[in-house]
Amino acid sequence: MTTAGRTESRTLIQVFRTADEDIKALAGSTSGETVALFEFLMAICYASKTNAPVPEGWLDAVENRRPFDQAVKWLEDEPDESWDLFHATKPLGQNSLLAPFMIEHGVGPAQLVIEHVGDYNQFFDHHHLEHPHPLTAERAFRAMLTQHAYGLSGRARISGKATLGDTITNLATGRLGARVRVIALGATLGDTLRLNLAPASRRGTFNHTWTVSGLPRRDFKTKPDGRPVDGPADLHRVLGRSILLRPCTLANGQTGVDRVLVGAGELLAALPDSLVQDVVYKGTGDKAKPLTASPARALWREAHALYAAVADRGKRLDLYHRLATLSERQVSLWAVGLIANKTAPLSWLSDTFPYRPGREEELRHAAHTGSQLAEYVAASLGQAAYAAWKVAYPNPKPADKKLQIARFDARPEHWAATEQPFHILLDKVVAGSSVTESLQTYGSTLAAAATTFLERRLDSLPANARGFQARADALRTLASEFARQKAPDQLKPKEKRP
Repeated sequence: MTTAGRTESRTLIQVFRTADEDIKALAGSTSGETVALFEFLMAICYASKTNAPVPEGWLDAVENRRPFDQAVKWLEDEPDESWDLFHATKPLGQNSLLAPFMIEHGVGPAQLVIEHVGDYNQFFDHHHLEHPHPLTAERAFRAMLTQHAYGLSGRARISGKATLGDTITNLATGRLGARVRVIALGATLGDTLRLNLAPASRRGTFNHTWTVSGLPRRDFKTKPDGRPVDGPADLHRVLGRSILLRPCTLANGQTGVDRVLVGAGELLAALPDSLVQDVVYKGTGDKAKPLTASPARALWREAHALYAAVADRGKRLDLYHRLATLSERQVSLWAVGLIANKTAPLSWLSDTFPYRPGREEELRHAAHTGSQLAEYVAASLGQAAYAAWKVAYPNPKPADKKLQIARFDARPEHWAATEQPFHILLDKVVAGSSVTESLQTYGSTLAAAATTFLERRLDSLPANARGFQARADALRTLASEFARQKAPDQLKPKEKRP
């Protein structure tokens, strides 16, 4: 995505040469694909020693916009065959050991695309895997990168006994498939890369292909132990799947992909903190776990955990520690996660949150309080719906209770409408506005909107005595919940506020 708002395709060398000139950001077809492309660029930066070797060099590189000349030179010096997606023995990002099995076991390219493949058994007859429509080479390449990073656990649609061994069918979750990835966004792609490149003297290996590498690769006869990562270049370019693409000629004469094989890839040992510097944890101590994407909770409801990572950074030399050293410069924190039902991917979840050094505690307080206010309003709407139900359905069947209450429950509208006021709250705080006043405005907005949403739900009641009574009880319940002593001050009527 250029700074002028156009979407263009560029070569890797062009990307690094113009990363600060007119490229604003990467533009994948999904947020997960965009992250996978960014990981690929990060691996190149580490492999080419573009990152600072010591922490003191990071700030200098960011503030002085150090160019990516080393990445350009490294790419120019690389042999062309090392970057050939369809090389016979060392295809880029793939496992050529699968080649003898392509004719008999290859399937349609839909299996390569996370959003299309479902849980690798989407339809009973697997018809979707045989869909003949090919992918363009560049689309297949981006889908492959996304698989390496985000592929979910499950059973591969490939015969283990007839190919490389039984364990090739056991797919492990990709390194980003079970957590939220956080990327600090700058004004340009170059700025974003520099912000996220961690200082490291040992960069590690760039994984061009499965069969040609100085790193030990697993076989598929037995389940291996996790392989230690030898540096950030290795991690950002890890081959999380064994993949092979079969080229074909498209109608327009360009090269495409019409058949693929996807099996188990590399297993990694536990990663040191130095290689997962963006991880946001929920909980403390032994109960702390990485933040994950959930279908039940939008990411903005977890923003306080993100700001806590910055505010509680302590002596850790991680991404958030480095961001705090920026001189009053605002950046954005982009959080991306994959929502899945066990082995089936459902959707991508992403959101962006503002950050400015020196405002960590204020942002954390605003995000935490804002989330609590939203939770309280939701609970109050639930109580109001129950009050309407008790009057509207005096003799309900137990089996119908849930659906009947849902008729008056305005919580879905509340959650959908609260995201924008929450982000406005954060924008005000990061700009220096009073946290107290901003939260008061936010609370008043939520309370007024909740009343409107409830009234719309109650409009379905009949215009009779019972309907009028149900409406009055529901609205009275909501108002009383906001006026209770334990209610947040930001939701209380003006005359009730201390």
